[in-house]
Amino acid sequence: MSRRIGVVWPKAQAATGVPPVGVDTYFDKVFKYIPADIVGAWVAVTGLISSARGIPRQTILWVAFGIGLILTAWWTWKQAAVPGRRPPATQAIISTGAFAVWVFALGGPFQFVPGREVYGSLLLILYTLVVALIDPREG
Repeated sequence: MSRRIGVVWPKAQAATGVPPVGVDTYFDKVFKYIPADIVGAWVAVTGLISSARGIPRQTILWVAFGIGLILTAWWTWKQAAVPGRRPPATQAIISTGAFAVWVFALGGPFQFVPGREVYGSLLLILYTLVVALIDPREG
């Protein structure tokens, strides 16, 4: 299956190279917009950082967050690119925003923000529900 929003590859067609058909459903878009692989890497990185001793954890978390934002945009762009179609800019922006929302909800460098547990959870729910309503322009 392609990571690109708007491209549906039925399994039989993907194997034969027949062009994609169909339209992503709401749940397909939720799956494709949320960078689960990058969020999973974030969870692993924060686990490593939190277990380390004698390091400036907060600074390292902020640096890792910045790298995660850049990596999410680049990775989404790379995974969702389809030759002959416009670049997946909207999808890369939404996925990068999703990474930021997930990090905020999980804590990371935002762990000392007052009310983060409640606001982060509410923002995560709202963002996840709303972004799947966005259909990027195709070309």
